[in-house]
Amino acid sequence: MGEALAQHLIELLQKQNWQVDAVIPVPLSRQRLRQRGYNQAGLLAFPLAIAFRLAYMPDALRRVRDTASQVGLNERERIQNVRDAFTANLQRIQGKNILIIDDVATTGATIGSCASALLAAGARSVYAMTFARAMLHHDNPLPSPPTN
Repeated sequence: MGEALAQHLIELLQKQNWQVDAVIPVPLSRQRLRQRGYNQAGLLAFPLAIAFRLAYMPDALRRVRDTASQVGLNERERIQNVRDAFTANLQRIQGKNILIIDDVATTGATIGSCASALLAAGARSVYAMTFARAMLHHDNPLPSPPTN
């Protein structure tokens, strides 16, 4: 399924004018990885990296503490939940343009925390893509992202 779903991200990335050196999936905690047996973001990120002949670096970003599930948390709680939850490998990241891949974005808190860790480790720039965007409440949708 990851390869089929990644086709949508591949098509989207082809339309961007991003200079990307490496693709990194949002890492799961060890506990969640053991429970699931796979990282769903990795199943999307790997085919994308292959399609564009980019470095795939799943070990360059690491979750340094377990976090509660984001399900049911409001935006402020989500940001606090993932604050300082990630660290990046300086030797692998420094000076590179990184593309983070996640499966679903709601508030962007997880991607924001990942981007902060990557930039702190010396990444030149950080881009992010997700397969889907969730709404916090069905009766209160998030605003649409700006179009360029």
